[in-house]
Amino acid sequence: MIPLRLYTTLGCHLCHQLEALLVTLCADEYRLDRVEISEDDALAERYGVRIPVLADDQGQELDRGFEAPRLATWLAARGWLNESAWEALRRQREWEEAPREVMGAQLRGGRRYLGG
Repeated sequence: MIPLRLYTTLGCHLCHQLEALLVTLCADEYRLDRVEISEDDALAERYGVRIPVLADDQGQELDRGFEAPRLATWLAARGWLNESAWEALRRQREWEEAPREVMGAQLRGGRRYLGG
């Protein structure tokens, strides 16, 4: 089991995003210890503007792990990335970000116009 530490604070939506990605992208079982930074002035000073911060058992930290490519790279460097899940997530995001063609629309000057 992989021991991981998440520096977080109550109500951190980015921390929740990181946790959701971790569930999807981590290939192995892990134990996530959440460290509440608001209860310690030193931790709040160190991590306050950087959360969520994910750390491995060697103390190597990842800022902005809620960004899927950053988390995937960090996990891959440790041999913990679920490659098939990452590929599926990448394909899904590419599809969601692809421009949609509207039936009967024309592109003029970078804008779509319906009709003639």
